[in-house]
Amino acid sequence: MRTIAIYSELDREAAHIELADEAWNVGPAPSAESYLNIERIIEIALQSKAESVHPGYGFLSENADFATAVLEAGLIWVGPPPEAIAAMGDKITSRQAVLEAGVVSVPGTLEPLISVEAASEAAAEFGYPVAIKAAHGGGGRGLKVIASEDELEAGFESARREADAYFGSAEVYVEKYLEQPRHIEAQILFDLHGNGVFLGDRDCSLQRRHQKLIEEAPAGLTDKQRKSLAKAAVAVGKAAGYVGVGTVEFLMDGKGDFYFLEMNTRLQVEHTVTEMVTGIDLVHEQFRVADGEELAYKEPPPINGHAIEFRINAEDPARDFLPNPGQVVQYRAPGGFGVRVDDWVRSGSSISQYYDNLLAKLVVWGKDRTDAIARGRRALEEFVVTGVATTIPAHLRIVSHPAFVAGSHHTRWVEDDLDLSNVVQPRTGTLPEEEHLDERQLTVEVGGRNYKIRMWAPPLTPTADAAAGPKLRPPRLERGRATGETDGVVTAPMQGTIVKVNHKAGDRVKAGETICVLEAMKMENELSSPRDGELVDLRVQSGDAVATGQVVAIVK
Repeated sequence: MRTIAIYSELDREAAHIELADEAWNVGPAPSAESYLNIERIIEIALQSKAESVHPGYGFLSENADFATAVLEAGLIWVGPPPEAIAAMGDKITSRQAVLEAGVVSVPGTLEPLISVEAASEAAAEFGYPVAIKAAHGGGGRGLKVIASEDELEAGFESARREADAYFGSAEVYVEKYLEQPRHIEAQILFDLHGNGVFLGDRDCSLQRRHQKLIEEAPAGLTDKQRKSLAKAAVAVGKAAGYVGVGTVEFLMDGKGDFYFLEMNTRLQVEHTVTEMVTGIDLVHEQFRVADGEELAYKEPPPINGHAIEFRINAEDPARDFLPNPGQVVQYRAPGGFGVRVDDWVRSGSSISQYYDNLLAKLVVWGKDRTDAIARGRRALEEFVVTGVATTIPAHLRIVSHPAFVAGSHHTRWVEDDLDLSNVVQPRTGTLPEEEHLDERQLTVEVGGRNYKIRMWAPPLTPTADAAAGPKLRPPRLERGRATGETDGVVTAPMQGTIVKVNHKAGDRVKAGETICVLEAMKMENELSSPRDGELVDLRVQSGDAVATGQVVAIVK
């Protein structure tokens, strides 16, 4: 097939552009003006004479309006019907549908909540803690866990802002928050002829900020549990009139009972581990189904070995997984038998505040879980990323921890029980010595289409070292001071946008009290006071863009 990529102006040098046969500019860096711009994407699809549209697993992949627009343009939609996306992509209507299918859900509201008062009433009914969740999205975005009534208003507003920024809808709902469950997924596949099959299970319990860090297949269930899970997942797919690859997510309590959580009407980030243990190319199956072919698998496939996926994110585990945009200086992925790396970065790549901070997916396979863990440890030790903080040191700490090795972890284990305060990032290396002329690749855009050219030119920033010859100066990477230093200065830990200011200059604040909220990489980060005192200087207001290290407030 001829592949046609779209890219924002910020992604001109992205790896997917090089891999595609064609690349078209979809718009400016903000996703609302590019990757969420339905009209422009359809325009490109028609101009490029595309026949089908594959939505991936982000942005518009679970947007029923986008699926409808693709079909109305006469294109093939590689995904489920818009009606199924609308029913299951909306977390509220999906709960209603699975209830009718006889599948038990986590207790929660069945209507979107439009006020703090309504959320308060629901929380009182279910009992704290509760989770406020985006109605039209997943992946931990727009999700806030509320422990008491005092936290409800701030959590409700924050969840709505994140949901609107990431999914284009501020609708949220409330459900009971289960403490220390396991997060279990079921992979399903349906064709256009009504056939559906269960393709295995995954354990995605290792999370931070309610987003996954490590996923495994299989999930370590008993035969009885697996049959129960498969039956419920296929029932959910049938109730939704589903077509294509989908994932039904459950929470499993300490008794081994499953509760429906949500359904992702798209390919999952962690679909890779299912592919490794089943030998089934799920993307290939998506295209086969979209082309009208019947399922090649009518029964659950045999599971071969064990697979683990490590999400390599630009985050600092020692600072509560704070997102860390910046420039990658060195990048070298591991390899060898049983190792797969899906990535998009290279040495010199810039990690932007605008998009998700996932850099790469390291996937390993072994004959059993013990073998897979050992191979994962070896691959993580070989993985080199410098210039930005990553989750690699945290992954290395996790795979050596007795609780992970024993499989006794749960969804709160990383945040409640794992000490990552002293993890150390690798030092930034220098860029290699260059000759007097450097080969460069440039991107040229003509008529909205992307072309690559090669050229040779002197180094961009030569240093005055005549003996050694010109060298490229490594980028100088600055880090902002953590919010909480004893000098009373509050700085931005990363580039982003101030979305809320809680105080005004002259207010008295307490240590740990939130002064303002910074949004970066589609996540909200609270900037708090480092001490008790007076807010003598407040230098930002809502809507301001700030740079890494910029002073936002001073407390005396």
